[in-house]
Amino acid sequence: MKLQAKYILAVATGLLMVLIQPAPSLTFFAPFALTPLMIAAAEEYSARQRFLMGWLAGIIQWGGTCYWIRETLAQHGGMPGWLATLLFVLFALAKGLHMGIFSTASSYLFGVRWAPPALALLYVGLERTHAELGFTWLLLGNAGTDMGIPMKLAPIFGVYGVSFVFALLSASVASWYLRWDRMQLAWCTPLLVLYLLPGLPEVKAGDMNALVVQPNIPEDGRMTDVQIHEVYDKLARITLNGALDRTHRRPSLLLWPEVPASLYYETDAAFRNQVSSLARISEAPFLFGTVRFDKDGNPFNTAQLLTATGDPGGTYDKMNLVPFGEFVPPVFNAIVGKVSQEAGTFQPGTDLKVFGTPAGKLGVFICYESAFPHHVRAYVSRGAEVLVNLTNDGYFGKSAARDQHLMLARMRAAENERWLLRPTNDGFTASIDPAGRVIDELPPYRVAAGRLQYATAFKTTLYSRTGDIFAWNALALGLLSLLVARWLDSR
Repeated sequence: MKLQAKYILAVATGLLMVLIQPAPSLTFFAPFALTPLMIAAAEEYSARQRFLMGWLAGIIQWGGTCYWIRETLAQHGGMPGWLATLLFVLFALAKGLHMGIFSTASSYLFGVRWAPPALALLYVGLERTHAELGFTWLLLGNAGTDMGIPMKLAPIFGVYGVSFVFALLSASVASWYLRWDRMQLAWCTPLLVLYLLPGLPEVKAGDMNALVVQPNIPEDGRMTDVQIHEVYDKLARITLNGALDRTHRRPSLLLWPEVPASLYYETDAAFRNQVSSLARISEAPFLFGTVRFDKDGNPFNTAQLLTATGDPGGTYDKMNLVPFGEFVPPVFNAIVGKVSQEAGTFQPGTDLKVFGTPAGKLGVFICYESAFPHHVRAYVSRGAEVLVNLTNDGYFGKSAARDQHLMLARMRAAENERWLLRPTNDGFTASIDPAGRVIDELPPYRVAAGRLQYATAFKTTLYSRTGDIFAWNALALGLLSLLVARWLDSR
């Protein structure tokens, strides 16, 4: 096979990895997305060329999936267009390295008859390292969110179990093509066990409801104090009208999302009195996003809980901050604008908390934290009965990032078999059931308020209890397989 043809195959894998995610959600390609690159790498002798082919596929994958990063940095990060473009290119180059490493190693593994499972394990293990290296987003397994059979592994091994299914199928097809040996497809036979596993939870109506306000606040820059007060006055009216609506039962919980206008519960007495009154009148716990300051004046992106009597019920400070949105590497501080008044200077929280309320034990995480499976499952392992994801997706515009972010939340719900409530600034505001299905949703891009049904759950999944043991063991076994393959090749 000519070198040009091998690079075309690498490009094909990069494009397929983009196409299987929202949008356009061509998920039927997921079981074969890695196959072209594997074939190209297996037929290339030069390790340098294998790395470059994989790196190219990875650059296309991450650049095509996260294309919206450039506009977010330019429009809402206050960056010059050239700098936003440069950072986006550097981002794609860095994230593509994982696929370059995988491609380089895959050729050695094709030298052994047990190549398909070894390749799948190595791929899954490398996927797990994305979160440890600063940024993670949609993984291969996310494409299976609407596939009932592969998703049976989500409560057992998390999204990484679904990634393993797709990677094993891709590797088996590639191995069959390279050897023209039908027995290579036999490595897929263990996947038949999926049909024997318990199905995902059935659709059941939630017996509780949260009153959620979607404020639709523009993302067009800083607000004056007067404008901020107008915002929360408006939010308060909408909330009060919804809470006193006699066509519905009394809400179990009040929710406001993370919003672009900085709200200061601790330092703004008028705002504090207003939200406390809302909780008392509604007779429901109240959870909302705010900015909190420590004794040294450092700001935190915070979820604030009030009890049904209007008293403080606890805070959670966001632990996984968004690069260039909530913190800025020091070298860029002189250039980068601020997404909100404090953006670029937020400090990460240090303590994961579960809030005990009459509405259930709430595991609350903020915005981008939904991309971290191990972070979300830690709430459930500590007793959370309901998951709540306060978020503001307005910085995404009307790009595919909104659908992508929603898909991440759906996978987190399925991994932990918990209802997940997702209040947003301007969409997609939704409740998600324990199988990852969207049950209730408010119309996007408008001011809206509505009831989202949910229920508490007490059983913990294997993934909730054990976390990423499968993924880390996959990395260890994949690397061990690589060492064995190299040793056998040297003999």
